[in-house]
Amino acid sequence: MTDQRLSLSLAAAIAASLSLAPVAGHAQETFKIGLVNFLSGPAADAFGVPSMNGGVLMVEALNAGQVPAPYDGQTGIGGLPIEFVQIDESGGAQVQIQRYRDLVEREEVDAVLGYDGSGDCLAIAPVADELQTVTIFSGCGTTRLFEEASYDYVFRAGAHTTMDNVALAHYIKRTMPETKTVAGLNQNYSWGQDSWRDFTAALTLLMPEVEIGPELFPEPGAGQYGSQISVLMRAKPDVVHSSLWGGDLEAFLLQAGPRQLFARSHVVFNMAEHVLPRMGEKAPVGLITGGRGAVGELRPRTELADWFYEAYAEAYGIPAVQGPFRFVQTILALKTAAEIAMAENGGTKPTDEEIAAALAGLVFETPSGTVEMALADGHQAIQGAAIGIAAWNDELGRLELTEVEHFAARCVNPPAGVTSLEWIEGGMVGAECE
Repeated sequence: MTDQRLSLSLAAAIAASLSLAPVAGHAQETFKIGLVNFLSGPAADAFGVPSMNGGVLMVEALNAGQVPAPYDGQTGIGGLPIEFVQIDESGGAQVQIQRYRDLVEREEVDAVLGYDGSGDCLAIAPVADELQTVTIFSGCGTTRLFEEASYDYVFRAGAHTTMDNVALAHYIKRTMPETKTVAGLNQNYSWGQDSWRDFTAALTLLMPEVEIGPELFPEPGAGQYGSQISVLMRAKPDVVHSSLWGGDLEAFLLQAGPRQLFARSHVVFNMAEHVLPRMGEKAPVGLITGGRGAVGELRPRTELADWFYEAYAEAYGIPAVQGPFRFVQTILALKTAAEIAMAENGGTKPTDEEIAAALAGLVFETPSGTVEMALADGHQAIQGAAIGIAAWNDELGRLELTEVEHFAARCVNPPAGVTSLEWIEGGMVGAECE
């Protein structure tokens, strides 16, 4: 990588919101995109800023022609340099709707990429269709996005939360067949409730003898988990499931570790991978986690995956985790679809309609492996999942994820034409597991 990379601190990221990042060749026609994620607030450190850093790195590398195959053909998007506008996702759904309109109507972006908050995605999706602007979500784990509605211009380039929790259920059956009791600690909103619902439905299907309870639902942002930890310590379940993330997750780990919860129960998380590099020795050894895909140290060992992981660490001084990995999936999906559209239209800059048509059903390569837009009439991605165990590496001087188990996309994602819960409760018919 060259020294053109932009390393965003939190303050710089906030200041960059609503500003245009300069790109070489600005005088010629460009492909202008909006990049959106949390650049302030409680989700910024764990998700938003790392995600935006990954997006900036990928855009600059594409413009410079530095990304490995299969993206080593044309620079930028179809030879057009990529410009980008950065937007802070904090502020709530109504704020995001106005910022989205500003991106499309004032900044005149060609596409909008990003978003991590499920509420924000649910609010933005109908506006994107109203304005007929290609919009590719990176996070927003809720299954409701496409199971309760359909859109022409809206896509999600990463799998939804069902994948994470079905993978955890398979992992427990594979590696902890003696499990008899399972408890849950999940936040009291759609992400936490849906995660627990999918996990318990999948686990009771795979291991019907397992007893469920207690089920704990602290409010988002609670920060203090002493009472919940006490309940879990008294119950002594074989497994504790949690979908906590960001600052709430860090607070729970700091409070549960010293009380030896991890010594008494197997504690499994669907996405704790993202806090491990930041927490270092403060994170409990033995923690079991996924990362919402094969991301970070859970990545497949491909040239593209290793390049991104190493380039990110070199640029920002910390390993890339799930946020950057998932964020760049939106950029690579857009690049692939736009270049397909340009090949079909004679090489001119594609319209939103042409890009949307190419995105539907697209199969493309990412640092997380192959991603398929296989659900919701080709608007919702599926991808493989991976789970590992946190162990301290003296040589590296940090935690790493070991004993990694991989799960194929069609093992842990529902097939087309059925909702996630219907698929699980119906026996996960059609699952293609090894």
